[in-house]
Amino acid sequence: MHDIKVIIRATEMQKHSDRMRGLGKTVAFVPTMGFLHKGHLSLIKEGRKLGDDLVVSIFVNPTQFSPEEDFESYPRNFDKDLKLLQKEGVDVIFSPNEDELYQDGFQTYVELKNLPNHLCGISRPIFFRGVATVVTKLFNIVRPHIAIFGQKDYQQLAIIRRMARDLNFNIKIVGFPTVREPDGLAMSSRNSYLTPEQRINALSLYKSLNQSKKLVESGIKDAKRIIDAAYALIKSYQDTAIDYIAICDPETLADMETIDRPVLMALAVSVGKTRLIDNMILNPE
Repeated sequence: MHDIKVIIRATEMQKHSDRMRGLGKTVAFVPTMGFLHKGHLSLIKEGRKLGDDLVVSIFVNPTQFSPEEDFESYPRNFDKDLKLLQKEGVDVIFSPNEDELYQDGFQTYVELKNLPNHLCGISRPIFFRGVATVVTKLFNIVRPHIAIFGQKDYQQLAIIRRMARDLNFNIKIVGFPTVREPDGLAMSSRNSYLTPEQRINALSLYKSLNQSKKLVESGIKDAKRIIDAAYALIKSYQDTAIDYIAICDPETLADMETIDRPVLMALAVSVGKTRLIDNMILNPE
């Protein structure tokens, strides 16, 4: 079994990365909240290709959860994660506890002005402040050359790219395509919450995206018409509650009325009590 180093202290993680950098090695980093699935593993495999020293963090970040969300019940299984990461040849797991990253009296947060004011940021107002803050801290602790994120969390990836530019992080941000189950459901740790019946209803997200793709390719340019059709499809499945369906600019995330160039279609839907997200680039050409 591959020898893997588990680090829980920020100072030790910094020393490790400084040592790797001093040896001329490229440090690749994949941040996760654990409970790993094939989507995470695809990011980790990419990190293994891109870096000499591969670091994976496991940390369920409390500052991105509002009080009514699932921080306490968020799925966790460190022993299983450890075995998976050993198989993938990961060099370091950085797994701090909450007090290590948010010491008593912590009061400094990172916020973006515009990108969080769309999509998930509307119904989850503190979410991206928490994400931007923890990723900034992890970048300063792990000190990677390259960091890999999944495109399923498209808004998160856009925010991290913008933040890295704005704050002059000398880190290459790599986005990796969404990994799906054989039937098309985007992989997510929260999929484990779904009952067998809800699992079937959750396919409405992917089906609505594919329907939208076909409508755009057929020549329909009216974003509202595409959204209305997606809304009808999703609501035809039981136990679904739509948070948002949006067609927007892939860079700014601002809503678009006319599809005259590639656009992002993004949606968030609760199936039962489980909130799921998905997205797809729609190209009129």
